[in-house]
Amino acid sequence: MNPILLRTSIIAALGGFLFGFDTAVISGTTDQLREVFSLTANTLGFTVAAALIGTVVGALSAGRPSDKLGRRRTLHWVAVFYFVSAVGCSIAWDWYSLLIFRLLGGLAVGASSVVSPMYIAEISPARFRGRLVAITQFNIVLGMLVAYMSNYVIAQLELGNAEWRMMFGVEALPAALFFLLLFSTPCSPRWLIAQGRRADAVAVFNVLGAESVANEVADIEASLALERHSIQEPLLQQTYKQPILLAVAISTFNQLSGINALMYYAPHIFKMAGAGADSALLQAVAVGGTNLVFTMGALLVIDHFGRRKLMIAGSIGYIVSLAATAFAFYQYGTNFSSFGSMMVLVSLLVFIASHALGQGVVIWVFLSEIFPNRVRARGQALGSFTHWFFAALISWTFPVVAEISGGHVFAFYSVMMILQWIWVVRVMPETRGVPLEEIQKRLGIE
Repeated sequence: MNPILLRTSIIAALGGFLFGFDTAVISGTTDQLREVFSLTANTLGFTVAAALIGTVVGALSAGRPSDKLGRRRTLHWVAVFYFVSAVGCSIAWDWYSLLIFRLLGGLAVGASSVVSPMYIAEISPARFRGRLVAITQFNIVLGMLVAYMSNYVIAQLELGNAEWRMMFGVEALPAALFFLLLFSTPCSPRWLIAQGRRADAVAVFNVLGAESVANEVADIEASLALERHSIQEPLLQQTYKQPILLAVAISTFNQLSGINALMYYAPHIFKMAGAGADSALLQAVAVGGTNLVFTMGALLVIDHFGRRKLMIAGSIGYIVSLAATAFAFYQYGTNFSSFGSMMVLVSLLVFIASHALGQGVVIWVFLSEIFPNRVRARGQALGSFTHWFFAALISWTFPVVAEISGGHVFAFYSVMMILQWIWVVRVMPETRGVPLEEIQKRLGIE
């Protein structure tokens, strides 16, 4: 593999690292935020969901600037938003200012969930595309693990009310690094061709080590078909019905697994199952570590086994682990024995492993593949918008519903994953090893 291609992919995937860190870091602050700002279960849920509301807006609005400014320049703005959000949250003077800065961070998360995997997909040859785009997911879970570990270390410093501020503020360092490293990356060659900059695109392909530059450029120009289509043409039309339905389905199922409820509320869930405060934080680290290990495994095999097989295996793991978690909460209620607590921990570790091997690694790869060049940015934005809309809904409602019954919550997630398994088996196409322009033809798009 070309070293410049690999380095560029890793740098772009730092947007995923910040995505993961920002997503998980609030899990260590919820108890202090509840106390400092006198939050109820409903207002705590809204505080967590504030960032997710930002991700909905960020994901929905990222497509147009990435088409106009380019993928790389858009990522530069994403890095700025991450930095300002981290610093702002660390100095928040009241609940409303915290919400505003969390919302800003959410905008960055939503935009990076669109632009980072799309950029990597557009610079990658078909045979490496799955694992290179999956570096984004690897970085997402690495960011989550670093956030869990950072939260645990900061908690041991016993800083009092400054604890939650430092937990948020740490994110400013990788955000600044991401901003600086982006200057060493090239523009997307597919975006350059869409802008009429053919010579620049050829130069980028040569730098990235493309094998047949002339054929690559010809295929991209044919897929754009700008004499019959506009780069600004609407996404929501019959022509793109199939990829739109695929994007909406995979993004909806991703969140109906309850994955973000676990990511945002991991320590809280373990406390519900009888763990102490420090033990709950350590168990959250175990969740992050399991996620990282199994994502590494998925990254190595996604271009060998393909997207569908990983999704089928992940769905089965989801169903079993979520059903077991629901059973534990129904069995023990609020009086967990040590066996019951261990059952919840093991079940949720199986759950996170299933997610890492299936939906976690597949979703961003699949979304970056199924739309034609001329609408890829807006198509990916639609998929990410759907993902974050349901993430906000799940994360806002989880603390309220969990107070009624933890069993009901996890039973619902398990049933949703049965539906996902049916969808994967009956509907989801395989995209492994297929050039982006060929996928367009297979979906019946001229």
